[in-house]
Amino acid sequence: MLAAVAALLLGACSSVEKLNPFSSSDPKVKPAELVAIQPTAELKILWKENVGSAGTFTFSPAVVGDSVYAAGRDGTVARFDGGRQVWRISAGQPLSGGVGSDGKLVVVGTPKGEVLAFDAAAGRETWKVRVSSEVLAAPAVADGLAIVRSGDSRIFGFDAVDGKRRWVYQRSMPALSLRSNVGVVTAGKVTLAGFPGGKLVAIANNNGAVVWEVTVALPKGATELERVADVTSSPVISGSTVCAAAFQGRAACFDSNSGNTIWSRDMSSSAGLDIDNRYVYVTDDKGAVHALDRNSGASIWKQDKLSLRGVSRPLALGGGRIAVADYQGVVHLLRQEDGAFAARATTDGGAIRAEPVRMGADMLVQTANGGLFVLEAR
Repeated sequence: MLAAVAALLLGACSSVEKLNPFSSSDPKVKPAELVAIQPTAELKILWKENVGSAGTFTFSPAVVGDSVYAAGRDGTVARFDGGRQVWRISAGQPLSGGVGSDGKLVVVGTPKGEVLAFDAAAGRETWKVRVSSEVLAAPAVADGLAIVRSGDSRIFGFDAVDGKRRWVYQRSMPALSLRSNVGVVTAGKVTLAGFPGGKLVAIANNNGAVVWEVTVALPKGATELERVADVTSSPVISGSTVCAAAFQGRAACFDSNSGNTIWSRDMSSSAGLDIDNRYVYVTDDKGAVHALDRNSGASIWKQDKLSLRGVSRPLALGGGRIAVADYQGVVHLLRQEDGAFAARATTDGGAIRAEPVRMGADMLVQTANGGLFVLEAR
């Protein structure tokens, strides 16, 4: 029985019922219906494009200045500047994760564990390497490295110029873990990564050594299934504060220099969080969006009218607005002060599974249908 449960867990994210907002053994439990709102702001689509369906994978775009790099399941990789297509190529094989770029190099991964790097100016392939398993997450390109996370939670640092492997970080994994598309976040000279078992680790970019390691959540329960407590969303950094959330665990903030805990509180989140100068915003596993005091973690408000709608990680925008997206491709704008709905925009109807991306004062989302939408909140 345990082997069967393990196969289900490792086979797909939807294997864990709590993580799947679209199914329930109780027919009375359904995603919340959207009701009309009185807009107090405007959410306008500035431009849109399409790079092809994501299939069963989750694709996230990369933003560098005014340039957007995005990919689709069929191998399409494209660059858009201000909504204008600069180039579009085929990688020659199916892809399985998002795009990483620093404006010079564009990196994608495949289900077979291949990592493909392209010149950002023209889309010409520059190098190709292989990692230990499928690549489900968008790579990161920074500090002269292409940093790639494989499906078995190994993290590889490749030289951005020639693809030569500089280091690999790996750790022991719990008996069960969620299949996740979470990647890594670079911050100066370190790379931050969350892991199964509730750990958040800062890895030195120069040699792959651990700078510090903290516990976001401790596994609890009598069974291996109950003890799943994975960090399945990206950590966020603001000044000297880094925050992260764990499924069946906690939301917590730490000092980014030492790893010391600032605060933590019980809250299960697989979608993730964001931070601004006042609050930390968290989407819990029931689809409620919470605002917590940045310094103490105390509750400020809760928006629960999007229950079970597959709500994304929150994105703090300027002007006191918070954006989230859902499984029908709807983007919702919330007010910072009380969480009330301020505006709403509809994309192409495809689920927005990838984390929304900040693009200056605007935001970028990629739908499961392959739609790219840049939205302005005002």
